[in-house]
Amino acid sequence: MESRRLGRTGRDVGVVGLGCWQLGADWGSVDDDVALGVLAAAADAGVTFLDTADVYGDGRSERLIGRFLAGSASRDLTVATKMGRRADPHTADAYTLDAFRAWTDRSRENLGVDTLDLVQLHCPPSEVYRRGSTYDALDALVQEGRVAAYGVSVETVAEALDAIARPHVATVQIILNVFRRKPLEAVLPVAHENGVGIIARVPLASGLLSGKYDEHTRFADDDHRSYNRHGDAFDVGETFAGVPFEVGVAAARQVADLTPAGWTTAQLALRWVVDQPGVSVVIPGARSPEQARANAAAASLPPVDEETLDGLRGVYDGAIRPHVHGRW
Repeated sequence: MESRRLGRTGRDVGVVGLGCWQLGADWGSVDDDVALGVLAAAADAGVTFLDTADVYGDGRSERLIGRFLAGSASRDLTVATKMGRRADPHTADAYTLDAFRAWTDRSRENLGVDTLDLVQLHCPPSEVYRRGSTYDALDALVQEGRVAAYGVSVETVAEALDAIARPHVATVQIILNVFRRKPLEAVLPVAHENGVGIIARVPLASGLLSGKYDEHTRFADDDHRSYNRHGDAFDVGETFAGVPFEVGVAAARQVADLTPAGWTTAQLALRWVVDQPGVSVVIPGARSPEQARANAAAASLPPVDEETLDGLRGVYDGAIRPHVHGRW
């Protein structure tokens, strides 16, 4: 698999990684053996970057990755986790050095490591990105050896730009897919100019861009695609990339019609992200080993051709742009 430099971390990672939210919670049930099988299949297919968070299943995702790491000492893997959503109340003032130490200590224990490869602020209140004290505290974590590098996971373009302006931010994780294109206008060029890595999340728009759903698809009650469609639990942009479900299903059919022969619609969506200048790694989730392998295979496909790119742009402009472009 092609590797790219992960911003200011100094590490190289495969261009297709694995998002591990679904191994913890909020996507329906995934048992331990299946989760470990997904991790093994991804690594065997060339994935070297795993993304998780301390709140995914209240640490379950981290602990599963820790189990996998314990049996995979020979693999060159980079694990990124996130912190901050454990704060209660979830306010800007909760983002303190003492809290950072406690959160990262818990993640280090869950993952079974002395030093976290990369820790990211997990979509905190926007004020957190603007405070110099935030970055002073993160620098302290590096100096203390708790983390090797730090980055941010953001909801908006403005938050990303605030973070990129700071000299030690290594990476920005942001929603980027064929239904969420605004980061292409400012975030990716500025990040590239400053040597900041881009971790592209929600690349399949919560599965819409797999092309497998229709208007009658139903999800489990404990799946965020059921309970967060209107942003009741967290930012609605994390669910179907903020696109109303019925709109997204119809647009995904158009994307499916543009899919080259021999590709899956999901692979087209992933390859589109990989092709964007400035992207370091894309992190699709997978709930089965087969999905993990198919996602990784997108890295070996050729760049998307101009005719298909024009078609995808037309789908966005005609069906999706009015719902998302001005919001994030």
